Amino acid sequence: MQDSSLPEFWDSRYRDHVTPWDAHGVPADLRAFAATLPAAARVLVPGCGSAHELRCLAETGVDVLAIDFSISAVELARRNAGPFADRIRLADFFEFKPGPRPFDVVYERAFLCALPRKLWTRYATRMAELLGPGGRLAGLFFYRDDPKGPPFGTSAEELHALLDPAFDLVEDRAAAESLAVFRDGERWQVWRRR
Repeated sequence: MQDSSLPEFWDSRYRDHVTPWDAHGVPADLRAFAATLPAAARVLVPGCGSAHELRCLAETGVDVLAIDFSISAVELARRNAGPFADRIRLADFFEFKPGPRPFDVVYERAFLCALPRKLWTRYATRMAELLGPGGRLAGLFFYRDDPKGPPFGTSAEELHALLDPAFDLVEDRAAAESLAVFRDGERWQVWRRR
């Protein structure tokens, strides 16, 4: 069970409490970004894990949906979400039906780097499908030259090769804070859908 493209891989991590990517809170970068979102914004949190970010976003008043394909993650997320538990779905990012309207924002943290590299092109294509023109892919991207994972690190060149066909990078800076597993490797970025 070493294939991070399978729900069972993540179920075992959540069941055994092996979750070094879980901050048990919300990054300062997301808090600042969330405060700028209009109330009508439609936001997706894929690979939501424990869903602390969902609660933060929901409390700002946006229309937020969190998904994960791990049953154990969804159970934990629903416990953490309190009154917003109904905004969490058991769903596969590549297969779920998002509804009639595209998302305005997709929040990224520890999702791309959790996917095996063989799925990265599909990730980029799917992000472009989910976001309408002007929509933003925003969050923390993990940069590191380490092919073993998860987390699977990327580089500026690799990320541009994936996202440049449909997105423009409009914000890029070092993360305000990081977990030990991502230390000195995370960058807050916002990519705008053309």
